[in-house]
Amino acid sequence: MAYTALKTLHILSMVLLFGTGLGSAFYKWMADRSGNVAHIAATNRQVVLADWIFTTPTVIFQPLSGLWMVYLLDLPLSTPWIVASFSLFVLAGACWIPVVWLQIRMQSLAADAVAHESSLPEIYWRMARWWFWLGVPAFTSMVLVVALMVSKDIPGVGS
Repeated sequence: MAYTALKTLHILSMVLLFGTGLGSAFYKWMADRSGNVAHIAATNRQVVLADWIFTTPTVIFQPLSGLWMVYLLDLPLSTPWIVASFSLFVLAGACWIPVVWLQIRMQSLAADAVAHESSLPEIYWRMARWWFWLGVPAFTSMVLVVALMVSKDIPGVGS
């Protein structure tokens, strides 16, 4: 019973992590494409807030709950799908950390542009490109982690 409850929370956490990341990326990318500085500033503010409220707790919970389930099932950490999952999660995290910094910086640049009724500086757009391209391996990694969550084979345990 404890395993099933933990597995449910782990899956819900991944859905929240994945959904918040994809939703935030979509809305920020669309706001940037609009060129409307006030809209861009408001969206950046909400993306940063969503990262703090939703993404950060799930980024912490995912590996902890995953390791807890591995412990409950008495699986070796060297199990290939476990190694792959954690490696992909670390890759996504290595991309996410600079993305968070970029989002906070872009939020500040956009708020400053609104306050001064000016256009966004070129550094904003350079950061936006980095933000986008860092999201590609992060997103791909998380899709693969979800695929591993679904397809793993644990003898004696129902999927």
